[in-house]
Amino acid sequence: MFPSRRVRLLSAAAVAAALTLTACSTGSSDTVGESAASTSGPSLTLVGYAVPKNGWDAIGAAFTSTENGDNVTINADYGASGNQSRKVADGAPADIVNFSVEPDVTRLVKAGKVDEAWNQNAYGGVPFGSVVSIVTRPGNPKNIRTWEDLIRPDVQVISPSPLSSGSAKWNLLAPYASVSNGGQDRQAGLDYVTELVKHFPVQPDSGRSASEAFLQGQGDVLLSYENEALLLEGQGQPVEHIVPDQTFRIDNPVAVVNSSANLEQANALNDYLYTADGQKIWADSGFRPVDPAVAADYTDKFPTPQKLYTIDDLGGWAAVDSDLFGENGAINAIYKASS
Repeated sequence: MFPSRRVRLLSAAAVAAALTLTACSTGSSDTVGESAASTSGPSLTLVGYAVPKNGWDAIGAAFTSTENGDNVTINADYGASGNQSRKVADGAPADIVNFSVEPDVTRLVKAGKVDEAWNQNAYGGVPFGSVVSIVTRPGNPKNIRTWEDLIRPDVQVISPSPLSSGSAKWNLLAPYASVSNGGQDRQAGLDYVTELVKHFPVQPDSGRSASEAFLQGQGDVLLSYENEALLLEGQGQPVEHIVPDQTFRIDNPVAVVNSSANLEQANALNDYLYTADGQKIWADSGFRPVDPAVAADYTDKFPTPQKLYTIDDLGGWAAVDSDLFGENGAINAIYKASS
C-alpha cells in the first residue's frame, strides 16, 4: 500500500526557521500554499502534526489552483499530534485535521467533532504514509544499522515523547514489533523498549522538535519518519538515513471536522488528497502514496523493506493504544519511569 522525482523544499535558511517555529507544543500558525494569502473566499483551518508541513504547502498551492479550491484560503496550525488532537477536542477551531496516529482522530470521533465514517474510503482515511527510519550523522560514524545497534553503550538516541507525539509511538513500535516478532513475544519487545529509553538524553514533544534537537548536535541517531529524513537530506542538512530491514509502516490519517462552516470546501480538499495529482504531490514531498498506480512510479525512491510490520499485525490501534500507550499502557509506564 504505498510510493517524484523532485521534492518541493524550503531554502536552507527557511528550514532552520521552520524547524524552530513548528517545534512548540502549542502549535504554530501558517498559510498553506503560495497564493492563498491573497484570496478573499472561504477560509479553511488545517490542524495537524508538524512533520508534513512541506507536503501541505505543495498540496495547498495545487488545490487552490483547482476549480473546487478557487479562492479558498488554507490556514494551518501545526504542533505535536496528541496535543493538537486534544486542542481540537477542547474546542479549538478546525475544518480538517491531519494527525500522526488514528487514536488522535478517534478522540475527535468520541467528542462528536468527526463523523464515525471518516475512514470509510478505499484507503481507510489515510492519504499518505511513511516508514520508520534511522537517521545518522554523515558517513554513519558509529555504523548504526539495526535496532540492536541503538542499545549499544556508546549510542544516544533522539526520539520524541509518546506522551505528546504520535511519531514517538511509531518510532517505538518499529523496534518493538521487530524484537517481539510482530507482538508474539510481548515481553521481549517490552524489555527492548525498557533498555532503549535509557539511551534517550532528551524528550522532545514532537517529531519536528526531535529533528531540531538532532540538527543542533544532540544524540548519535534520530528515529524518524522516512519522509522527514528525505526532507532533511534534500535541504542539505548533515544527515543520512537507513530504512531497516525490519521496520513499521506509518499511516497518517486525515479527517474533516463535521462542524466546519465550509464543509463543501473541506470535503473537496480531503478528496483532492486521493487524486492522482494529490498522490504525486505527496510522493514528491517524500511521503509514500497509497494509490498503487502512483506508488508504482516511485519504487526507486521508496525501498521495500524485507519485513514491513503494520498496526494490524499488532491487533489494530484500539488494542495497541490500550495495551502499550494508554493511561495504563506498558510502554507509557516504561517511558514515565525513565523520565
